[in-house]
Formats: sequence, structure tokens, C-alpha cells
Amino acid sequence: MKRSPSDLKQEILRLTREYSALMHTANRPGAENAAPFVPGETTVPYAGRVFTEDEVEAAVGATLDFWLTLGPEGAAFEQELAGFLGVKHTLLVNSGSSANLVAFAALTTHKLPPHKRIQPGDEVITVAAGFPTTVAPIIQCGAVPVFIDNDPNTGNACVEQLEAAFVVGKTKAVMMAHTLGNPFDLGAVIEFCRRHDLWLVEDNCDALGCTYSMPIERAAALGFKENSPGIPSDGTHITRYTGTWGDISTQSFYPPHHLTMGEGGAVNIVHRPPLKSYAESFRDWGRDCWCASGIDNTCGKRFDWQLGQLPKGYDHKYIYSHLGYNLKPLDPQAAIGRQQLKKLPAFIEARKQNWDYLRAGLADLEEFISFSLPTHATGWSPEGFILDNTGCRVDCSWFGFMIRVKHSAPFTHTDLGRHLDTKKIGNRMLFGGNLLRQPAFVQLQKDRPEALRVAAPLIGADEIMNTAIFLGTYPGLSKAMLDYEIETIRQFVRSK
Repeated sequence: MKRSPSDLKQEILRLTREYSALMHTANRPGAENAAPFVPGETTVPYAGRVFTEDEVEAAVGATLDFWLTLGPEGAAFEQELAGFLGVKHTLLVNSGSSANLVAFAALTTHKLPPHKRIQPGDEVITVAAGFPTTVAPIIQCGAVPVFIDNDPNTGNACVEQLEAAFVVGKTKAVMMAHTLGNPFDLGAVIEFCRRHDLWLVEDNCDALGCTYSMPIERAAALGFKENSPGIPSDGTHITRYTGTWGDISTQSFYPPHHLTMGEGGAVNIVHRPPLKSYAESFRDWGRDCWCASGIDNTCGKRFDWQLGQLPKGYDHKYIYSHLGYNLKPLDPQAAIGRQQLKKLPAFIEARKQNWDYLRAGLADLEEFISFSLPTHATGWSPEGFILDNTGCRVDCSWFGFMIRVKHSAPFTHTDLGRHLDTKKIGNRMLFGGNLLRQPAFVQLQKDRPEALRVAAPLIGADEIMNTAIFLGTYPGLSKAMLDYEIETIRQFVRSK
């Protein structure tokens, strides 16, 4: 009896789930991970893909449909992620770095009022220590990054330096990341941006699911009156996800991040709908047309436009208003992302629990190690964090567990990292450290000294570069892995 395509697809997907359940046991969430763990032999990654047969089935199903380019799965994922965050629009791109590029490029469009448009030579305030592609788009678009320092305790910007970095008529934006899933001081940064009519670009690539809470009166004065979707009100604070406080924000879906589609990222349009068409244009070759792939004449006047010096009636699908790119991901990737999004709340909780477990397990090493603090925390105890008097607070969906080796310790962070490496424990330094020390930026300053500006001594960024290292907090870590990490570090410190 001949089987229908639908019946064949269902059988393929059933077998796909069976295959994945057998083959991908090591990629399940930590509590479900049945793969054998042998301390010293099994690698403990600092991050990795966490998935079940749901994602594999979704990828195979979308591939069988063979749309391939961004299509119905992508449109659904964009809508679902925007709904989770509570933003106006989300646009998928092929990486977090591309997301930063598209988000920043959108602010350079000639379609913005002149006083808001970022043009070559305009300045953008950013932070010295971090990942290079938070800063690269500023330079790639011809603007000038102005660097302020990092607070080593949080990894985030020293916000008291913002005013010193500002130049009337030159500064147009602030663009910075929430370091390792620790929200930067959004209260201070947003007030600064409002005071000077600046754009705020939130690089949220390491921080999906983090929240920032601000007292209601202060939030209302800045225009925020509602919590993000699904976050209940406590009657005293406005609580929103990071990536929803600025004008435009970005996500990364590379495997180490909070959810993955292999490669991939997103640009979130928070509250200014016109930014969607600008970002979409830069993502999609620079075209003026906003029709989705495979759809024609959304505007109803495809052959009635006259733009530039083109003849009237030139096909709107081939009119280009920007010097753009092609940065879309594939539809099977979006199908994976949709399944990952369903698991995101559990992933967020696992990251928090893993960070707390490491912190408690290493608590008696404070003679040698400085531990990170969430923004607006002044100390830690087994009962929780001690908060400052701003009334603001953060809830971190940690990307990593950062520690700093004290200068008085009889070992360095490189010694510790090397030792962890021999024990097959994944670890990383804080990305590029002080970016001004990186070869690309050293060469840039030699070739074009005017291409960047340093607004304050970068003492904290150097401190992070010279002392910081981080472990993973990702949801694939089991308790046995975390215990092994803790005991390995404790033994190393005792041996010194």
C-alpha cells in the first residue's frame, strides 16, 4: 500500500526522535543527563548546546519542508520571541555579531532626523572590556567609540564616567553589553541617555532572561509603566527583561548562549516601530521594499514608486535605500529556536542555580579569589546579596561564573586556567579583556588615532584582563560536574 507524504513524514520524525533519544544523551539538561561522567576524563565544557529530541525533530521537519531560507518558522519565532520579551518587533539574523551590526547600522539611516542620525565622526560611548563585536560596528559604520572603564566587581560600565565621556553635538548613543548576564546599571544609563537625547543600544547577547527592577516612581519618570509579559507586579517596582529598556537590542543564539539555533541572532525593536524597517533594510541587502520573502506588493504600489534617480514605476523590490547586507538565518534554524524558546524559563532557572551552587561551594576561598557581584549588590552572604540604596535590583540569568584572582594570591588567573584545562574543565577569560590592548585596536590607533577616544583611565578593564576567568553556568552542567569543578579549584588553591 502506497503511503502518503504526510504518513512518510510522520514516520521519519518518529524515527528521528528515537535516534536523537539514543544519540544525544550528553546534550540533555543537567538533571536529565544520563551520560556517564568520569572526573578528569569527561570534559566539563564552559558552555554548550542543551537540547532534546524536540529540537532535532523540528530541524528535520523544517528541512523536509525544504523552505530553507527564512520563512514561516522564522516569522513564527520572531513573533514568539518578541512576545516573550514584550517588544514591538524582533528580526532574526545569522549571528549575534550581525545583530549588533544591523542594530547600529539602523541608527545611521538618512531616514532619521539629522540630530538623531549617527554619521561618520559622531561619537558612541561604550565599555573597554568585553567582546569585540559590541564595539566593531561603531567603527565599521564610521563612528567613534569612546571608551569608559569597567567596574571589576560587576564587569559592567563605571556609570559615573558617562558625563565625562559626553561631548555636546558629537555624542549620539551609548552601546554596551550586559556582561556575562549581569545587567548594567540601566537606571543611571537611561537617565543619562534621556538627559542628552541619546540612543541606547543594549547588547543583550549574554543576558537573555535577565531582569532589571526599578522603583515605580523612577521608572515612570523615564516612561516605563509596565512589567515585561509574565512578570507579576509587586506594587513597588517596574521589572522588565534586559533588552527591553533601550531603543534597540540584540541577541545571540550561538551554542554557548541562553538558547541556540546553531548560528543565529536577533535584533529587538523595543518601542520605536520605524526602526524595524530600517534594520530590516540593512539586514536584507539594503532594499527599500519591506515585503516578506515570497510575497509581492505589500505596499499596494509596487510599480508606482519614484525614489532616487530611478524612473517612476521601477520595481520596488529592487530599489535600495541603504548599503546593506544579507544577514538572514535559515528556516530550519528558526524551527530549532522555537523549541529552545519553550525551554528558556527552565534554562534561566538552571543558570541561576548553577551560579549559586558554585558561589557557595567556593565561598571559603575569599582570601585568594574575588567573586563577582550583581549590579546594585554590595556584598554576598549565604542568605543572599546585600543591596545598595538605589532601590534598583537585578535578577541575573548568568552566562558565566566570573572570579578574579587577587594580586596577593600565590598563583595567577593564567595558572588557574591552565590547571583547569589539564583537568578538562572548560574556562574562559572575559572575552577580549581590555580591548584597547588587542592587536586590532593597537593597529587602529597607529593607523588612525582619531578613530577612537578613551575618556577615562582603564584601570578596571586592565584589572579584569589581568585577573579574571570564568566557568560555565549553562543548563547542561550536572551536580557531579559542578562538584568536580569546586573540588578541583579547592585542591589547586590548597596546593599553592
